[in-house]
Parts: sequence; structure tokens; C-alpha cells
Amino acid sequence: MTNSANVDKLIHFYEQLTPASLALFFEVYSDDAYFKDPFNEVNGLPAIQHIFSHMFDKVDAPRFIVTQRVEDDGGAVLVWDFTYRVRLWGGGKTQVMRGASHVKFDAAGKVCYHRDYWDTGEELYMKLPLLGGLMRFLRDALAA
Repeated sequence: MTNSANVDKLIHFYEQLTPASLALFFEVYSDDAYFKDPFNEVNGLPAIQHIFSHMFDKVDAPRFIVTQRVEDDGGAVLVWDFTYRVRLWGGGKTQVMRGASHVKFDAAGKVCYHRDYWDTGEELYMKLPLLGGLMRFLRDALAA
């Protein structure tokens, strides 16, 4: 499979992700894959699956939409929007978190490295009821 086909398969996997499809991570990730985001750093399929299972437990209607991709021979950077609704705050309104993932593929065409980049301050903390007000105050006080 070409790198472009690997990227297509991964994008399709994430854009169609459901609690039931968590069992299919083995189709796109190597057994010992590395995953890191602002809150987690793990190795191996069970640990990666746990992160996404936790996501489905904590938010309603999570969905990834890949808006851009940049590829090279061994990997890609995927720019995405993550939409979700929070049960505890936000009044059921859909939230959007924007970020990017750097992924690398092994010789079998499976993801062996996945690192997510997103701004926890802007994309999460500023949206929280109490902390958000403080974060916006600090942003405004420090802005030029």
C-alpha cells in the first residue's frame, strides 16, 4: 500500500470512529504504536484504545474532520477539527477543537507514531465555565 493509501485509510478510520470501531485500531495501528497528546503519552494498542474509549465516555457526539493533509514518504501531518458536546457544561452546544496530528507508518503501513498538537488553553481551558473567565482575562491583559 502506498503512503497516500495509508493516509486515506487512517483519515477514513478517524472520520468514521465510533465506540464499536475502537476494536479495529489493530487495522491501522501497529501493536507497539506510540501515542502522545497534551494529556497522554502511551505505547501499545490497549493504551491507545483506552484513551479513545475514555473520550467516548466523557463527551457526546465526538467527531474528527480532517481538513488538510501534508504527506511525505513515511508519514503525514493531518490538520483536523474535533467536534463534541460536553455533558457537564456548554448547554449541549457543539464545541470545536482544532489541532494537528503527526503520524508515521511502519513497513506494514500501520501507524507506529502518532503525536497530537493542539492548544489546551484556547481549545479547552478558555471554554470551561470558571477557568475560562480567568484565562480570557489573562489573555486580554497580556495582549499587545
